[in-house]
Amino acid sequence: VREHDADLGFAQDMDADRLAVVDERGVPVGEEYTLVLAARYVLGKERGPVVANLATTHALDAVAREFGCPAYRSRIGEANVAEEMRRVGAVVGGEGNGGVIYPRINFARDSLVGMALVLHLLAQTGQTVSQILDSLPPFRMVKEKMPCPSHKIKDVMKMILRDYAAHPLDTRDGVKVTVPGGWFLVRGSNTEPILRLVAEADTEAR
Repeated sequence: VREHDADLGFAQDMDADRLAVVDERGVPVGEEYTLVLAARYVLGKERGPVVANLATTHALDAVAREFGCPAYRSRIGEANVAEEMRRVGAVVGGEGNGGVIYPRINFARDSLVGMALVLHLLAQTGQTVSQILDSLPPFRMVKEKMPCPSHKIKDVMKMILRDYAAHPLDTRDGVKVTVPGGWFLVRGSNTEPILRLVAEADTEAR
């Protein structure tokens, strides 16, 4: 992007289902915001429900509210998101790993579709990627993993449910806890003896 003075850059994974965006300054904006950018364009053209998984940034919810549209959450995984999208009749959805699902084209994560939607957004607004993102509420996200014997994962989940019983809880995929100014999700890996933690808040300190 810097070498060619480009307006933005795109990075795909090997099977082209995930997309990351680099802004006009050459700064990676993080794959969490790929879906946010795509949804802002889609909702500007067509109002309707939005679906993302439980671990996706709540900046997406802010965009949905801006257009007066409901935002729904599903369990993690492309198939779970697509199923929920069909159930609620979503106009756009995906995951915070850079996966954009646009039902008018297909019910799968598709980085080429994501590119088209982001390009349309820039053309329509005349704004840069950084200008568009600066208009969103600020969120900070942390993704971590920690060793945990597989047979102990259930105990950890019970502990979280007990310690955070006073907060809104979602137990569809691990435990997601909503706290003032943010949320966190703890879930066990299906393939490794680890816990995965995703946390997001309105400030870095929080």
